[in-house]
Amino acid sequence: MKNIYFKGWPSPIPFKMTLKMKLTTLLLIVSLFKIQANSYSQNTKISISHDQISIRDVFKEIEDKSEFRFLYKNKEIDLKRTVSIHVTKENIYDILSRLFKGTSIKYEVLDNRQIVLTKQLSGIFKVEDDIPIAAGILQITVNGNIADSNGSPLAGANVVEKGTTNGVTADFDGNFSINLRDNNAVLVVSYIGFATKEVQVNGQANLSIILEESSAGLDEVVVVGYGTTRLSEITGAVGVVTSEELTRQPAVNPLQNLRGKVAGVSVFSNSGQPGAGNNNVVIRGVGTINASTRPLYVVDGQQTDNIDFLNPSDIESIEVLKDASSAAIYGARGANGVILVTTQSGLKYNGTMVEYSSNLSFGTLAKKRNSLYTAMNSEEFLEVQRKSYENIPLYPNYVPGSTPPVFTTNNPLLFDAQGNPLYDTNWEDETTRTAISHDHHLSIRSGSEKSSTGFFLNYTDQQGVFTNSYFKRADTKFTYNTDLNDWLSVGAILRLNYVWENEALIEGFGTDPIARTIIEYAPIFPIRFPDGTYSSSNSANLTGTGLLLESGPNPVSVLEEVDNLNDRVNFEGNTFADVRLTPDLTFRSQFGITYRTFRNRYFAPATLFGTGSPDGVARVSHSTNTFWQNENFLTYEKEIGVSRLKGVLGASWAGYSSDGVSTTVRGFDNSFFKYNNLGAGSNTQPASSNYNDWSLNSYFFRGNYTFNNKYNLTLTGRADGSSRFGRNNKYGFFPSVGANWVVSREDFLKDSKVINSLKMRASYGVVGNTDIPSYASLATVGSGTNLIGGQLRSTSYLTRLANPDLKWERTSQFNVGLDLLAFKDVITISADYYYKLTTDLLLDRPIPSASGFESILANIGSVSNRGIDFLISSKNIETQKYSWNTSLSVNYNKNRIEALGENNEDIFPGPGFVDGSQTILRVGEPVSSFWGLERLGIYGTDEVAEAAAVGKVPGQIKRSAERKIIGNGLPDYRGSFINRFSAGQFDAIVDLQFSLGAEILQQFVTTAEDRQALTNGFKSQLVNGWTPDNQDTFIPQIRNTVLSGQDLAVDSHWVADGSYVRGNLLSLGYTFNDQILETLGFKYARFNLSLENAFVIVSDEFKGYDPEQNGLNDGSNFGQNIEFYSYPKPRTFSMGLNVKF
Repeated sequence: MKNIYFKGWPSPIPFKMTLKMKLTTLLLIVSLFKIQANSYSQNTKISISHDQISIRDVFKEIEDKSEFRFLYKNKEIDLKRTVSIHVTKENIYDILSRLFKGTSIKYEVLDNRQIVLTKQLSGIFKVEDDIPIAAGILQITVNGNIADSNGSPLAGANVVEKGTTNGVTADFDGNFSINLRDNNAVLVVSYIGFATKEVQVNGQANLSIILEESSAGLDEVVVVGYGTTRLSEITGAVGVVTSEELTRQPAVNPLQNLRGKVAGVSVFSNSGQPGAGNNNVVIRGVGTINASTRPLYVVDGQQTDNIDFLNPSDIESIEVLKDASSAAIYGARGANGVILVTTQSGLKYNGTMVEYSSNLSFGTLAKKRNSLYTAMNSEEFLEVQRKSYENIPLYPNYVPGSTPPVFTTNNPLLFDAQGNPLYDTNWEDETTRTAISHDHHLSIRSGSEKSSTGFFLNYTDQQGVFTNSYFKRADTKFTYNTDLNDWLSVGAILRLNYVWENEALIEGFGTDPIARTIIEYAPIFPIRFPDGTYSSSNSANLTGTGLLLESGPNPVSVLEEVDNLNDRVNFEGNTFADVRLTPDLTFRSQFGITYRTFRNRYFAPATLFGTGSPDGVARVSHSTNTFWQNENFLTYEKEIGVSRLKGVLGASWAGYSSDGVSTTVRGFDNSFFKYNNLGAGSNTQPASSNYNDWSLNSYFFRGNYTFNNKYNLTLTGRADGSSRFGRNNKYGFFPSVGANWVVSREDFLKDSKVINSLKMRASYGVVGNTDIPSYASLATVGSGTNLIGGQLRSTSYLTRLANPDLKWERTSQFNVGLDLLAFKDVITISADYYYKLTTDLLLDRPIPSASGFESILANIGSVSNRGIDFLISSKNIETQKYSWNTSLSVNYNKNRIEALGENNEDIFPGPGFVDGSQTILRVGEPVSSFWGLERLGIYGTDEVAEAAAVGKVPGQIKRSAERKIIGNGLPDYRGSFINRFSAGQFDAIVDLQFSLGAEILQQFVTTAEDRQALTNGFKSQLVNGWTPDNQDTFIPQIRNTVLSGQDLAVDSHWVADGSYVRGNLLSLGYTFNDQILETLGFKYARFNLSLENAFVIVSDEFKGYDPEQNGLNDGSNFGQNIEFYSYPKPRTFSMGLNVKF
């Protein structure tokens, strides 16, 4: 009988790979990526058609159209001789025969690439004494190695013979070999992120070349919209982050590693929930109110709304387009900036490389610095209860002469015979754990002369610090690029991503109930009673105590009994074809599609008090969405004397659709079926479903003109048509202009020993925001049920009026900046001033009540952001063995509402809490202004009459009569201070992040401090609460919420200084030396230790876990820094290993 074993089941025979099996497997993998090249010289076909063209120009055209390179002595070849040649798809031998027929020039093709030309005299070759002869061939071969200042090889570095197109690429070990035309040639060596270096050969056969890092080398090539360009030609504000910077910090989401790397780019982490979707990005301030502030992401040319699905290890580089000049090429989707992501692909040189990296981490809850704002223990909790009962007669609810209720301990479930609590549960300790997570990355990359292939496999398993919460992700990617011939290249990227997670959430109990209940759930309860049932704060469990507590489940039971499972599948496919129409003109057509599915399965059993009781609840939700995009564009690049022209002209079409359905059922006798059989429930709730779609078509251009490598001008424009806007305003046009001046290339500065590079730039442009609801311009219809004629019937009704004039929000931005390298590249400075004005904001405009509606969505407002981006870095120590580099990045931003309709009336957008809107939109003030009363203190015993006038007594909160702006959630300054060290094989990073000027509205103060005895709360209630002997305080007297009422209102006591300094990353790494690598059989190996979120320095006013989190997390731009209860961010210790072979 055949035995069959399934994955995950133990096999009866331990499986172990022998060395032979390992080698066989490795050779099999490598063989899959081996591409056998045919004879290039025989198969390459070239077409040339000219009348009276010089030999020099023929050579140049052949080199431009192929990989052939000519080797000759100038005095032997008459380059000015003109010929007429008309050939179509002929090989190089036929062309050479035509060119040199009847002359004394002899040619030979070497290695299928090099064409050696010599002059034949009397039947023999004429050989110059200064040209070495190798195997009878007239040439010189130079071998070399390229490395950085630490000795690490620079794989893929470019080596070009100066003044020619003869060039090669360094292999994985940084080695290269190049055939030169003479032994006095100059090699131009370049690599992204390093200063380009010119090396004089001087007859040397072997070279060792060291490149120095340069954060702003003018010849460095960076990715911009629809192409690449040199830094010297950029006229806008672009930030660049390399893969090395992104991978130094272990993370699930690449946005976490973008934090602090680019001035003006703010990355907010709203929660410590495990997973990839808890980061918001704002570039140069909030420029809208009702539309999204999310930037546009472009991954390998494919536009997308997020990059949560990417593994940071797969990313090659990130470029951030911050101003309108650089982002205008994306028109209606570029108002919030653009983030371009280039992921890894196959090798750019011959060979195969296998890389594996693994990371193991341990996350713990970062404890609060101030113990006053931790939960009370049982003794403290009971003391508050006793005082709340004692104070009942002091409050107006008490009827004089009546006997007030009393608190007792006559409950054997909770107290012993002496009235002492049986339990003292620390719910924070019981619900949290050391979260153990691991991450693995495997890549197999290969390259040949014409093709490159890459295969990438990643797996992430991340635990949350709350028990039973987790995030798991598996993803794979395949890339392929090839030159089919000398005029056509094609490529494809396929990516599949699967995520499954369990979120620590429960319906109907606050934004994040676990974070809330570890503070508010009473410590006198156990996790389980002796009979095994979970405790809950329902009245049945409080019999005999007189306690009147808010009912709810204990947090451990929520984590152990509730399922809130999410599954996400993401597929992306992107293909392209490049057609080289002429040496100067290329056409690209690319098509991409993204297909995503999401499924949520929720179940709370009947035994879970509150949400699940009395009959249990199950829900299944499912949604899919599809996005496709087709883009076609021409790229032209031409050098004419000292002028260089570069242009892009294209068109784009895109479409999106989504649909979803959700079903909820109650009435489960047991938990056997959970969400797997909704038919087992007896009470089906009305199902809901939805559908959404939109489309966008665009036409765009960009033109760059460079004169003498010193003066650059860029013109950009894009016309977009979107289905989301009113029929009278479907299209919008978004232009920009930018210029720069490379001052350091002027004669008066080019020999400066202080300034190595100086570029000044200015730009102005307009971009749009299309990220609004799809049907915002249309009249909408709602549905429901009503009793008609004694029967319940389905009904439909108009919910919103149409606005055919609804149009784009438009953001105009002016930017002026400079980039400076000084003192032999020791100091690097980049500084920008910007002014950004967004007009035609989408807001609800009041309309006459006769219409039957209160308002209509219209373009009536404007908001501005002005600020400064500043980055300075220095090489404090730079020797062969030691280095110390420092960088300081700062953004200052001032946000201001400029207009709110015809009368500029205040708008109270919410979110509502306790007693109305917590925020206000007011002209002259920033977005996210907090709205409330000012807390003046607590009424004292000498203010009886004053308190009585407003219906209060001493011990209650004293507030202002009128509401006012009590704070703002937007910071004035954000930035980072990063130090990098190296000593021999060791390296270290100290990364500090800071935010200054923001304030936090701490909603949780209302339940944890202002409201007493209904739940547990902060120790500050007991320590600093008002008493006749402690009247200099802002915390009210302890009173019983149920029996004596409560006094809750949004006020200034909730507002805290949100400025902070965070120890974002401390890391230590060791790169193994060559001797160890040779022993281990690796080409590269590095081990690292790191500590993330090491510490946070914050004001004592702040009472939460982390000042950056946003517990509201409702996506509104006017609710920034409003905190209720958030999943706390962990402190994480990690160790990782990266090897290449």
